[in-house]
Amino acid sequence: MKSAPWRELAAAQDGMLALRQLPGVGVSRSMMRNQLARERWVSRSEHVISTFTGETTERQRMWLGVLHAGNGAVVCGLSAGKLYGLRNWDRETVTVMVPDDWSFADLEGIHFVRTRRPLGDLRATRVRGQGRLPVCQLEPALLLFAAYEHSPRTAQGVLAAAVQQRLTEPDRLRPWIDRLRPLRRSKMFQRALLDIEGGAQSLAEIDVRRMCRVTGLSMPRRQRPRTDRDGRQRFTDCEWHLADGTVVVLEIDGGFHADVERYDDDMKRQRKLTTTKRIILRCGALELRDDPESVAQDLRALGVPESSA
Repeated sequence: MKSAPWRELAAAQDGMLALRQLPGVGVSRSMMRNQLARERWVSRSEHVISTFTGETTERQRMWLGVLHAGNGAVVCGLSAGKLYGLRNWDRETVTVMVPDDWSFADLEGIHFVRTRRPLGDLRATRVRGQGRLPVCQLEPALLLFAAYEHSPRTAQGVLAAAVQQRLTEPDRLRPWIDRLRPLRRSKMFQRALLDIEGGAQSLAEIDVRRMCRVTGLSMPRRQRPRTDRDGRQRFTDCEWHLADGTVVVLEIDGGFHADVERYDDDMKRQRKLTTTKRIILRCGALELRDDPESVAQDLRALGVPESSA
C-alpha cells in the first residue's frame, strides 16, 4: 500500500514540513491541528512543523532553516562544508544563506546569513548522500565563510584544510574568488592559494612559507618521511638540506603541545630523529606567526641559505 504523500515528503526532508507544503501533500489545517494537539507533531517555527517529537539533529536543523526561510535558501558556510566531508571544523550553529531582502530573526541553533548574490548560482545541483537538502556549492560556501570570519588565520586555515582533505583544489577555488567579487580578503585568499598550491597544507606550513618570503630564506622541503632509530617512519614539518650534507629541521608546535603527555612524546620523537647530520629546531606556531624574524635568525645561524630568487 502506497504511503500518504505527506509521509513521503517528510521522509525526504528528515521529518520536517513547511506549512506552505501541506496542502500539496494532502494535509488540511484541521489535520495539522489534530496532530499537534495529540503531540504527534511539533511546531518548530511559525513556518515549519516536524512529524516527530524530541530533540532535533543537526541535519534536521538544516532542513528547519531552509524550510523556514523559504524557496531559494541554502545551507552554507561550515555547515555546508561538513556535508561535503570537511572534518574538524564543526560548529554548534547551523548556517543558512538567504536573499538580502529577507529579514527575520535567527532560530535557536540556526544562523541566517543574507547575501545579494543570486542563490541559484551558488546552489549545488546535487551533493552526494544529501538527498534534496538545498546546499551551497563547496567552494563559494567556504570562501564566503572565510571572507567574514573574524580571524584571518581561521579563514586561511579552512581553505588549507579543504584542500588537504582532498575536498577541493586551488584551481577550483580560484575562479570563485573572481565570481564572488566584490569579495572581502580576496587578495589574501589568492596569496594563500599560491602557498597551498606550492605544497603548504596547514596554517603552520603557510606561515613557514610567509616567513621565508619576508626574511629572504630559501623555501624548505615539507612533510619529509624519515625513519627514526627504532625503525618507525616519521614525517618532519620542514627541512633545509645544506651543502655539507647537514639537514636542518624545523618542527612547529601547535597549541595541543601544551599537553604534558603529548609534549613528552614529541621530545622522544625529536631525540630519535636527531643525528650528527640532522639538527632539529622547534618553535611555537604563535612565535612563527608573530616573530618570524627571530626564527629566521636561528635558521641562518645554522647555515640555512638565502633564497636565490
